[in-house]
Amino acid sequence: MRKSVLVGGFAAALLVGSQAWAVDPLRIGVLNDQSGIYVDMAGQGSVIAAQMAVEDFGGKVLGRPIEVLAGDHQNKPDVGVAIVNKWFDQDKVDAIFDVPTSSVMFPVLEASRQKNKIMMVSSGGASDFTGKFCSKIGFHWTYDTYALAVGTGAPLAKDGPWYFITADYAFGTALERDTTDAVVKGGGKVLGSVRAPQGTTDYSSYLLQAQSSGAKLVAMASSGPDEVNAIKQAHEFGLDKAGIKVAGLYLHISDIHALGLETAQGLILTQAFYWDLNDETRAWSRKFYARHHAMPTMVQAGTYSAVLHYLKAVQAAGTDDTDAVAGKIRELPVNDFFAKNGKVREDGRMVHDLYVLEVKKPSESKEPWDYLKLIRTIPGDQAFRPLADGGCPLVKK
Repeated sequence: MRKSVLVGGFAAALLVGSQAWAVDPLRIGVLNDQSGIYVDMAGQGSVIAAQMAVEDFGGKVLGRPIEVLAGDHQNKPDVGVAIVNKWFDQDKVDAIFDVPTSSVMFPVLEASRQKNKIMMVSSGGASDFTGKFCSKIGFHWTYDTYALAVGTGAPLAKDGPWYFITADYAFGTALERDTTDAVVKGGGKVLGSVRAPQGTTDYSSYLLQAQSSGAKLVAMASSGPDEVNAIKQAHEFGLDKAGIKVAGLYLHISDIHALGLETAQGLILTQAFYWDLNDETRAWSRKFYARHHAMPTMVQAGTYSAVLHYLKAVQAAGTDDTDAVAGKIRELPVNDFFAKNGKVREDGRMVHDLYVLEVKKPSESKEPWDYLKLIRTIPGDQAFRPLADGGCPLVKK
């Protein structure tokens, strides 16, 4: 009898081991800046958004528990690549999400392509991601530099002539390029630009160059604290009093929070999401606020949407095989609080409506984080670059 129990116990142990092997978790990685200049834009908020998507999906897919890993790439390409290679090789991560900045995004795209793993970008913005560098595994979810140019550059084209103060890395140069194209097509004129290193704290020399150029509109083609500092110093420098408009080409609600309405009032933003758009956005954002103590940026909301869509694609494919899941990502429509009737194109661009908003005057704000008012909605097919114009080798001629 004792022998029977021991044998039975051994068989049960084998069964448990077999079941544990069969239900290895599906792991996804949120890669972003967890400690530096983009921590408010993405950071832990994007990790929380991904966790909320997993919870709302039910916590499991194909019978497997879902785990979310977080990595801090410190805005360094080599650090980002090292993290994702470890995730792919040792931790069996199936997909990467978020990924600011473009200088990190492109090397991580190459690492993901080499390992044939899904990459769904919410923060990195350079439009070349779905252009000449498009990949069957790469998906651009929230916005890109072309869309920002359409939303902010085109309507203000004739308010110039323009001058750019541009962050000296891939995102900044792409944003300047795409906005210049939009301004020229809109009948405007660009007088020139100056490049500022990432992390610049003193913009006085750049602002002096912009002012002496004869420009009537100075555009900040940067992001995060760089853009906040540039706009603050432009205000202190007295550009507005000199009759020169300032355009923040890439701003988040976290940046408006940092600037304050007194300084930011009147700025025009192009956003893929704003927490106070409708009942659905308000409901989700308040749940997010309860966990993060700040309203979500568009890239944090976009990370939620991308993770949720990925899990739906895995469920629909019946497997975590990259090629099968990538096919379902492109096939399934996107319908959630972030995007309605969104669609994923051959080049990996998720097409959805964008919103042009204006920063409120202090007297117009009725509650904390009540910062923006909607000016117009840009339909998705107008917001993003036409499929044939991007130079993506995946697109059939």
